[in-house]
Amino acid sequence: MNRITMPVVGINRHRIVTDGTGVTTLVASHGCPLDCKYCINKEYLKPEMLVACEYMSAEQLYNKLKIDDLYFVATNGGVAFGGGESLLYADFIKEFREICGKRWRIVVETSLNISCENLYKVIPVVDEYSIDIKDINPEIYEAYTGKGNARVIDNLKILIKEKGPENIYIRIPSIKNYNTDRDMAYSVKFLKEMGYSNIETFSYIIK
Repeated sequence: MNRITMPVVGINRHRIVTDGTGVTTLVASHGCPLDCKYCINKEYLKPEMLVACEYMSAEQLYNKLKIDDLYFVATNGGVAFGGGESLLYADFIKEFREICGKRWRIVVETSLNISCENLYKVIPVVDEYSIDIKDINPEIYEAYTGKGNARVIDNLKILIKEKGPENIYIRIPSIKNYNTDRDMAYSVKFLKEMGYSNIETFSYIIK
C-alpha cells in the first residue's frame, strides 16, 4: 500500500486566534487549481518549487506537531491546513485525523474549487472551514482566477446541507479592477439565501 504524502511548503506554529479558536499551527501545502492575479503565494506555488517542499506522511506531520499538544488541547486549538488549496489533499487530511484523534481541532482554508468527492472525504473529520469565495459572479470569478466557479457553488450546496452554517466562515474580497461593492453585496445576498451566516467582506492587500 502506497503511503499518502503531502508536499509541505511551510509550518507556522503558535498562531493565536488566527485560524479559528485557540492556538493553532498552520500547515501550508503546495498546489492550487486557481491562478489568482493577486495571489500572495504565487512564487511558492510554481511547479518548480515542488523540489523545495518537504514530502510528509500524516504520521510524520503528527510527530512534528505533537510537541504543541498541550497548547492545542488547553485552548481548543489544533491544526489549520492551508496552501495553495488544502483540499487537494483530502485523503491526507482524513488520515491525519485518524492519527491525531479528536483532541485537536482541524481547520481547512479553501477556495472550494475542488471535486465534490474530496469535499465528502473531509466533511466527517474537519471542524471548521475558512472559505475565500472570490466572487459569486462566474464572469468575475473566471477573470480573476482563470477558472470557472461551478464546482464552488456545488460544494457550497453540499456543505450547507451536510454541516449547516455553524463553523463555516466565508470571506468575500474587494478585488481591485475586478469587482465592485455592488458585486460584493450580491455575493453576500446569494450566500445568505443559501443559508450561510458567517460572512466577512475585506479588501485584498495588493503588493
